Amino acid sequence: MVLLGRRTPATPRRAALAAAAVTALLATAACSAPAAPAEPEPTSGTEVEVFTWWASGQEKLALDTLVQAFRAEHPEVTYVDAAVAGGAGSLAKDVLASRLANGDPPDTFQVHGGAELAAHVAAGDVAPLTSLVDGTGLAEALGPQVRDLVSVDGTVYAIPVDVHRANLLWANSDVLVEAGLDPSATYPDLQSWFDALAAVRAAGYVPLALGSAWTQVHLLEVVLLARLGAEAYAGLWDGSTDAMSPAVASAVGDFATLLSFTNANRSSLDWEDAAGLVAGGDAAFTVMGDWALPALGAPVVRAAFPGTDGVYDMVLDAFTAPVGAEHPDGAQAWLSTVAGAQAQAAFANVKGAIPARSDIAPSALAAYPRSATETFRSAILVPSLAHGMAVSPEALDEITRVTGLVSRGEASTSRLQAALAQAVSG
Repeated sequence: MVLLGRRTPATPRRAALAAAAVTALLATAACSAPAAPAEPEPTSGTEVEVFTWWASGQEKLALDTLVQAFRAEHPEVTYVDAAVAGGAGSLAKDVLASRLANGDPPDTFQVHGGAELAAHVAAGDVAPLTSLVDGTGLAEALGPQVRDLVSVDGTVYAIPVDVHRANLLWANSDVLVEAGLDPSATYPDLQSWFDALAAVRAAGYVPLALGSAWTQVHLLEVVLLARLGAEAYAGLWDGSTDAMSPAVASAVGDFATLLSFTNANRSSLDWEDAAGLVAGGDAAFTVMGDWALPALGAPVVRAAFPGTDGVYDMVLDAFTAPVGAEHPDGAQAWLSTVAGAQAQAAFANVKGAIPARSDIAPSALAAYPRSATETFRSAILVPSLAHGMAVSPEALDEITRVTGLVSRGEASTSRLQAALAQAVSG
């Protein structure tokens, strides 16, 4: 079952982005796009500038598997690394927006599927990839839900490489034992988890490790998912759920309650820092997607976020062919590599994700991507708010801003609820 929300046209903010030199970019998918630009014609260029936010740590190691496969398949094309580190992609998106506004696109850039990609299509930033998809057989290898997230009006505009699950809860089992809790216990709802958080606090540990900005929106989204259920959560983004309803008000109140269980320095940490508190035994829990898997080994255990078992909160990574790029032939070479089954399997095994392709043999996958693939196939699929799948760039910017105000005690939960409502109506 797929619940991916409404798709409405994005409003590009090029002038504002260029003036500010940095703000984020996103929009809802399957909107009516402008007349599609022609697919890029090959030129004689022999390089490809690849723009990503996989610039360090395990993400960089995963990217290196794609680069290795690319160099083996296309030794005539020079790979140029244009990765930008920091902010789980937020800084990279700011830099990318500035480059696009100034007519200086990289040869290919990383993008989230759904809303974020649709914003680039609406702005005329990226070319269709129909010929490449058909020529590589990728059309048959993608499940319909994945293909939909990289398409606008049925036309594919990006090559998907992986799918992450955002709604995971991570816990340090040693800390839980110290707090008198069973490390193997699961939490069927938020209230049962609140009780566990209180026990951890009484034992002298940080109950819930949290970072700044997008990590707080990430927490908000899984609380909304837990309280509303998959259908009503997805309905927030297509207008079928009343964002000003008592149910949403209750969920936003739960989010504020959770903030009281978090580390006081949350506004100065990124997700890796918050995960480090759990890994180091200073905190009991953190909420993060499965990209945290390489950073959180034993004694840290994972489970679906309370109240979201059977739901897959999707984050999809893909690569594009920008309009006006200097080396479109290099981009086509890169895209053909990342579309391949072998490259996607190797990447997923290092990254902590599942391949975007649905035709990869389980034997080619490590333990986590193999089990996560099975979960994906049977789960209800919903779009991530914090990671570019559900709402417009303007809406996500405002939700992130107001979430930060609530975290700092500078705004009420009713103001945050109003920002959620505006995400649909605006």
